[in-house]
Amino acid sequence: MAKKKRINKKPMICMLVILLIIGIGTIYLSSRHHNDIEEYQVDGLSIQHQFLTVNPNSRSGKTLPRVNGIVIHYTANPGSTAQNNRDYFENLKTTRTTSVSSHFIIGLEGEIIQCIPLNEVAYASNNRNKDTISIECCHPDESGQFNDATYHSLQKLVRALMDTYHLQSQDVIRHYDITGKICPKYFVDHEDQWQEFLNSL
Repeated sequence: MAKKKRINKKPMICMLVILLIIGIGTIYLSSRHHNDIEEYQVDGLSIQHQFLTVNPNSRSGKTLPRVNGIVIHYTANPGSTAQNNRDYFENLKTTRTTSVSSHFIIGLEGEIIQCIPLNEVAYASNNRNKDTISIECCHPDESGQFNDATYHSLQKLVRALMDTYHLQSQDVIRHYDITGKICPKYFVDHEDQWQEFLNSL
């Protein structure tokens, strides 16, 4: 009788753990109620899953077939928190005033809220919604400059996503690079600071 080939399960288990933590695992995602708040530690980051209710204006539930890039945004709402912005996205299911959302929002204290599972489309980056992960960043004033806590969380989150999707720094772009919109404002007004950020990844 032929000997059964042994399968090394360790890599499979490690990958499953990563998928569950980052929020890609479809079985896990479909089992969570949208009002549940779960917090995970990823590379020293605290990420809260506060997934939006599926609705036409902020979470369509459409599958994100591939990830070719990461798009950085700013909230354009000085002093607002990550929770404020997440709740605004959630409220669009009722107000229906626009269609907008983001996979992640980074707050003024470096906290991160994930609004959309990574296997779904977010309404943030126009014609690049179909192949990118979007990150909204809070900022304290009209300049749009991120404070240190927000900036450092952004660096860590982008690095983790780059590792997950095997992306390079050139795959990290601004909303401005897609549409010409002044977003994220500080990184558009200060091209040298944007290059410095990319070089830090």
